[in-house]
Order: sequence, then C-alpha cells, then structure tokens
Amino acid sequence: MTTHYAIRPVDLGRNTFHVTVRIQDPDPQGQRFFLPAWIPGSYMIRDFARNVLRVRARDRRGRPVAIEKIDKHTWRCAPIRATTRHRIPAHPESITLAYEVYSHDLSVRAAHLDTTHGFFNGSSVFLLPVGRERDACEVEILAPEDPASRDWRVATALEPCAGTVRGKFGRYRADDYDALIDAPVEMGRFVSLRFEVQGVPHEVAVTGAGPHLDPRRLASDLALVCATHARMFEPRSRMPPFPHYTFLTLAVDDGYGGLEHRASTALLCRRDDLPHVGMSASTKGYRRFLGLASHEYFHAWHVKRIRPAAFIPYDLARENHTTLLWVFEGFTSYYDDLGLVRCGLLHPEQYLDALARTMTSVLQHSGRRKQSLAESSFDAWIKYYKPDENTPNAVVSYYQKGALVALALDLSIRHETAGRRSLDDVMRHLWRRYKRAGANYAGVAEDEIASIILDATGVDADDRITAWTRGTDDPDLSDLLPKFGVRIEADTTPDPLHFARLGCRIDPADGRIRVAFDDGPVQRAGLSAGDQIVAVDGLRAGNKQLDALLARIPPGTTVEILAFRRDELLRFPVRIATHAPASWKMALDPRPAPSVRRLRTGWIGS
Repeated sequence: MTTHYAIRPVDLGRNTFHVTVRIQDPDPQGQRFFLPAWIPGSYMIRDFARNVLRVRARDRRGRPVAIEKIDKHTWRCAPIRATTRHRIPAHPESITLAYEVYSHDLSVRAAHLDTTHGFFNGSSVFLLPVGRERDACEVEILAPEDPASRDWRVATALEPCAGTVRGKFGRYRADDYDALIDAPVEMGRFVSLRFEVQGVPHEVAVTGAGPHLDPRRLASDLALVCATHARMFEPRSRMPPFPHYTFLTLAVDDGYGGLEHRASTALLCRRDDLPHVGMSASTKGYRRFLGLASHEYFHAWHVKRIRPAAFIPYDLARENHTTLLWVFEGFTSYYDDLGLVRCGLLHPEQYLDALARTMTSVLQHSGRRKQSLAESSFDAWIKYYKPDENTPNAVVSYYQKGALVALALDLSIRHETAGRRSLDDVMRHLWRRYKRAGANYAGVAEDEIASIILDATGVDADDRITAWTRGTDDPDLSDLLPKFGVRIEADTTPDPLHFARLGCRIDPADGRIRVAFDDGPVQRAGLSAGDQIVAVDGLRAGNKQLDALLARIPPGTTVEILAFRRDELLRFPVRIATHAPASWKMALDPRPAPSVRRLRTGWIGS
C-alpha cells in the first residue's frame, strides 16, 4: 500500500505549511499517527510536534473522525470500519489527517517558510501512520497560492512520479517513510547548477545567492570534491552510491551548518563565503564552505550507509545512544579538508593551518581532561547539542578531537606499514562490509573499531584507541607529524589579549564574560560567566578598550577589576597571567629525508 501526503505553503506571512496524510485500511482499533522527536544526524531531542496545529481527521466519505493526542508526539483516531450496502462488498475504508505546521526554524534541521522561500525536512512535517513504516510514500508538493510566488521552483532528492518534471511542483515518491524524511525539500527562487560524477547527476540549488555568484566555479569545485570522495571509497568504479544527488544551499548574511541525507544535503552558509565573479584566489570563507560541503557529502557513505549498530534502525521517538560519534563525525571531520587537499582546492600549507587551529581549540579547553570521546558521543543528546557557559570546561568535541584521533591513526598506520596502508583502507573495509551485507547490514558495534583497523591494515591500535577515546589521553601528534616532515611548535602570541591575560572569552556585544576558563585569572579571582567587566584599575574597560588596557599591564601584575553581576557593582583583585595559553603552528619541512618525503606525499601529496 501507499501512504499519500500533500503539503502546501498556505500562509507565507504566518510561516505555515498545510499538510495532509491519507491511508487506506486504518487500524480498526484506532489508527495512530506519530511525528519524530529528532532528525538523524543532529543528536538532540527537538520535539517537532510542538509546531503541529489544528489536527483534524475524516473518513472516506468526508465525515469527521474523533482524534486525541495520547503523548507528546502521537495522535490516535477513533476506530472506523468499512460498511456494506445491499450485499455489495465493502469499500476499503480510508482516513485522512489534515493539520498545519508552524515553520520558522531558519536552520538545516526543521522547516522554514516565508515570502522568500520554503524549506522542510520530512521529519518535522510528515506524520507517520504507525504500522505503515515500510509502505511506499507519495507526496504532492503544491505551489503557494500567493501570485507573487508563481515563479517558485522545487529542489529535492525525492524521485518525481510520472507526469511530474524534476524541479517543478507535483507528485514525488519514496520507497518508505524513512526515505521520505531523508530527502529535504527547498522551494522558491534559487540558482540551479548541475554537474556529473561518473555519469551520476548532481544538482545544486542556491537560495539567496545574490547577484554576483560565480556558478561555473562553484559547480566545477564541488564536482572535484565529490569525485575525490567517490574515488576514495570506490577506487575502481569511482561511482557514488546513489542515482542522483542534491545540494540544497541557503545563503544568508551570517550562518553556518549542514545536515547529511542519503542522496542530498542541506547547507546554511554566509553569502560572502560563496565564490563571486572575478574572485581569483579562494577566500578563507569559500574554503570553509567547501569544507562544509565536503563533510556532508562524505557522510553519504559514512553515517548514511556505514552506521553504528545503535542506529539500525533509528528509533525516532527517543535518544539513540552510541559511543562512536568520534568515529562517524570525527573521521568525517578529518576527511572533509583532506579531500580538499587531494583535489587541489586546499594547499598543504593551508591544510596544516587548519589542523593547527583544530589542535589549538582542543588543547586549550580543559573539557578534554574531564570527558572522554566515548562519553562525549554518548552524551551528545544532553551536552554537545546543548552548550552553555561551562561547555569548554566540561565537554570535549567528538568532531574536533575525533578528527585529531583520525589523523593520529592515519599517520600511525602509514608509518607502521611504510606507506602501504592508511585510514583509507579502513574506510574502504567498512564500505565493503556494508555492501556485502545488504539488507542484513548490522552496523558497527561499539567495541570493534580496533579489530576493523587490524583487519584492514594489519596494525594493532587497540591500546591507542582505548587511551584516546575511552580515556582522556591526547594523541601525540608532536611525535607523529615530524615523521611526515611536518614541524609543529607552540605559539604564545596572545589573540585575543583578554583570553591570554584574563582566561575568559568576552561577548563583543555587551562586554559580559561568556566563558571563564578553568583555573584562569578571572575564575581564581571569583568572576564568572555573565559578569560584565566595566573598569580595570579605575579606567573604563568596555569591550573595545579592554585589550588596549591589558596591553599596557605587565604580565603577573595584580589589577583591580570592577564588574557588574546582575545589578551589583563588585570589585575583584585579579593577577594577570604570566603566560598565554599555547596555540599551535605547523609547517612543512622544506628538506625532509627521501623516506619522509615519500610518506608525506602519500598523505597530503607534497
């Protein structure tokens, strides 16, 4: 059977989609309908049902059916039965739900609608008829009735039904509910780009691009990125694992984010990060955008297909805990920029600068000493995705430290096998396991990463993985990188000065302390997050003057800081730090030994 959906933007000013879902042969005990509490790839309970309004149900003849809500995201209809007349066989009974969804989340995770565009993930708008998870789905995407939107188009990885042209409003289909909600939809006015990877069409829809976008460069560069990842997983065929792929990109004045799907991704970026006509060298912002696109595209293999066992199947009603997000997000974070190096969009020196920034970010935060990567992965639902002012002191990023662990594993494997094996072999091993298993794929067990690495490369990394991910040890990159002709050194140049001298981060908008770092000068003196520093040694210290004042004070000096805590003015003697927290720099050794050069060339091609 098929579950039929329809969705229409009905009130652009009120940010409202109208949705219907219709099924035949509903549960005679009372059909239940359910909306997911979270979206795969973003590990936090989001309770999308809070945006559902005016739920109504009708039977086949249009008569109202009573409906009640039985928990925070589930509705149940009263039982209805097919009837007969004069011995004529009963008509199949059906039930149709109609409801509205308030859509004002300008992110990649939920739904957003206004007069400029519409966007939705199915997990935030499509109610699932419970028991029909495996039924085919058909959705009619309807155009807004507002005449000002008559030129809107559609971009989605969903397959068009017969009679519907891809890119137009009409009927689209999915194999089941899981596939339906794994294909977001963008509608509006957008720039369309297209390229192919081994004959597989890739579409790029850029909403809000502005008038000076360079579409040719964007398509050409994305094609390089995509082909590079496909070649890594499939060295022979170089084929991507889908028949069609779609990049849905929303460009805004300030924003950043991405969410992976099996044959598409939703991206949010700064408009200035996109390439513009006449741009010669790539900008830092454009490299950031390419890294984001690379990250989400890599996920098409690693997360959407290769998955933790804990995610098979997804339970969309509650948290799905795994200790392996450092593998799935951390490894992907390692390969996103590495892929840019491999296809020539990032110079090795630029890549090393990015690695050094990641290393600095991890090592400057004490959270890595209090939480392991396994714990960070498991607690993502309640910690990583719910950051607060103490997060740097309590949480380690499974993205950033996970990327450093991936780097350390890759370098270790390359060094111990004299360049014959690498982390690439591990990724291909995981991919072959997925393909061989097919529908019987059981995912990656919580405790088998070391054995997978051993099978793929012959390297025993068990003790290292335990220390780096179950414990809180840092990978010894200062030992590994020189073996590849990369010099690494500490940089004590303070930036910004208040971070180096006071041990805090200041909100540039109002001068309040955002984070008071563990055992830093302000924390030892008694200041905390939320305090607003207003004076140092009797001189005004707004957020613009603070660093200039600190620059004139010798390290180790004790100063008097005045700060507002709520509405009270408090005084604190603060001893300025004598040493800035170390940051890190990396550079290529220009004259490495031939054996070292060979290893480095196999890694970053220089």
